[in-house]
Amino acid sequence: TFDCYGTLIYFEMAPVARRLYADRVKPERMDAFVEDFSAYRLDEVLGPWKPYKEVVANALVRTCKRNGVAYRDSDADAVYAAVPTWGPHPDTVEGLAKVAKEFPLVILSNSMKDLIPHSVAKLGAPFHAAYTAEEAQAYKPRMQAFEYMFDQLGCGPEDVLHCSSSFRYDLMTAHDLRITNKVWVNRGHEPANPYYGYHEIKDIRGLPGLLGL
Repeated sequence: TFDCYGTLIYFEMAPVARRLYADRVKPERMDAFVEDFSAYRLDEVLGPWKPYKEVVANALVRTCKRNGVAYRDSDADAVYAAVPTWGPHPDTVEGLAKVAKEFPLVILSNSMKDLIPHSVAKLGAPFHAAYTAEEAQAYKPRMQAFEYMFDQLGCGPEDVLHCSSSFRYDLMTAHDLRITNKVWVNRGHEPANPYYGYHEIKDIRGLPGLLGL
């Protein structure tokens, strides 16, 4: 099972925000601005489910307020509209193709039913299923999202290997749910945290070897 955005698909939320706010945020403040945007997105998904566009909009409103920047409703529209255009990391398609020959592949994504098909189509591998936060009515890192996936698959934590580039969204919860088999794709998003017990790979090309393929 896989996280999608960031792990398989190159997550361009920060680059989009940088372009969008270049006329309102000073260059020396931009790094802090996009870090705030990331932090507020995480905070927004910890409560009851809401459409992802609202997650983006609320996070942008809060980020703009914190940084004294004018927010426009069109900002959230632009960021959300960019999501289906993002493509896979250069290593993703090759790695998935090898693994798919031996294992069923599943995505669990903080996405929407209308967004995820655009991304799955770019991955070039036959996915058994792609479950979204909209269907689960909960976003990762909430356990409810993973529990929905288990219910749909008719399996338990002991039956999957979960692969993600994020501890805060995926691997910490996977640990708490006792998913023994975890893989951290070190894409530089977060520092290593060995406490959570995982195998580390640099990119998806390393996954087949890890699985003995």
